[in-house]
Amino acid sequence: MVITLAQNCCELTHSEPTFCRDTSGWAGAWARLSLFLCRGEFPALTLSPVPCRSLALGQQYSSLGSQPILCGSIPGLVPKQLRFCRNYIEIMPSVAEGVKLGIQECQHQFRGRRWNCTTIDDSLAIFGPVLDKATRESAFVHAIASAGVAFAVTRSCAEGTSTICGCDSHHKGPPGDGWKWGGCSEDADFGVLVSREFADARENRPDARSAMNRHNNEAGRTTILDHMHLKCKCHGLSGSCEVKTCWWAQPDFRAIGDYLKDKYDSASEMVVEKHRESRGWVETLRAKYALFKPPTERDLVYYENSPNFCEPNPETGSFGTRDRTCNVTSHGIDGCDLLCCGRGHNTRTEKRKEKCHCIFHWCCYVSCQECTRVYDVHTCK
Repeated sequence: MVITLAQNCCELTHSEPTFCRDTSGWAGAWARLSLFLCRGEFPALTLSPVPCRSLALGQQYSSLGSQPILCGSIPGLVPKQLRFCRNYIEIMPSVAEGVKLGIQECQHQFRGRRWNCTTIDDSLAIFGPVLDKATRESAFVHAIASAGVAFAVTRSCAEGTSTICGCDSHHKGPPGDGWKWGGCSEDADFGVLVSREFADARENRPDARSAMNRHNNEAGRTTILDHMHLKCKCHGLSGSCEVKTCWWAQPDFRAIGDYLKDKYDSASEMVVEKHRESRGWVETLRAKYALFKPPTERDLVYYENSPNFCEPNPETGSFGTRDRTCNVTSHGIDGCDLLCCGRGHNTRTEKRKEKCHCIFHWCCYVSCQECTRVYDVHTCK
């Protein structure tokens, strides 16, 4: 099976429309927010399409696109999320932008893995049954989603697109040697607060899955705060640095994705414990192996094993790896041996037209020739 990502998630292929159903807490909200994102349903906002497979749209969405967004028209929001949406409607586009960012980063980080964060159009849930289990994959998706929302809201506030937030003036402190404060420091605390209020609103049940989701949501948000850094700009004649102004800034989101991917690889396996409290039975999580260092608030946690994703399995949501492109020279998980699960691989030649022999002409343009090159493409059997 060849899994290809559509360039525009609004290009639907359904002959019979369906709608997104919440199956795994905050991850289920991804589907709804992404749906409104790719259809451009937030007022006064232009967004590029989400690079994912098409989302399932129901008949109830046929009139969308010709009217402003109403919070009540987003299906599946819990009451607290609905109140948040209505009270802070102007930052909801940033929440959706964060979802888009999370999807993009998830698919980048897992592009060479057996599970590649593929979204689907033949299911009521955007990720299929994959996130129904309390696996490493679920842990990563919740972390990167929460981080994406915090990141996008923080950036939007610094850009002045909202009247309820702005620059951070609380964490500056005295200036350093050779520089002074200037510019707009990004208020990551506000972005984290928005992400926590919206995402964690669904995770208020006294069960193990809610505890896991809350922990991983917070791990993603903490990553944003931990990676805040001082960014500076020089001022002066002829590029000199006579005056340097600095401000607090977020890193590129790729750095957040790289960090959380490392946390995915070293995620802590937990066990579920039940105990009785005044409100009834409550499930909590405890590290499975006492000899290992217990997880911190920055680590990802899970308590169910992942499928191997080698073969298609509709129950687990695995598409298998048949026809996936593999790296014949790699000994890692993206190599043909591991990605193809020992089944071997096929090789074909592919001709590609590329620009070559480019020359810069004064002034000022570049002229190139067009060359045809032959590449070997390796795909799993």
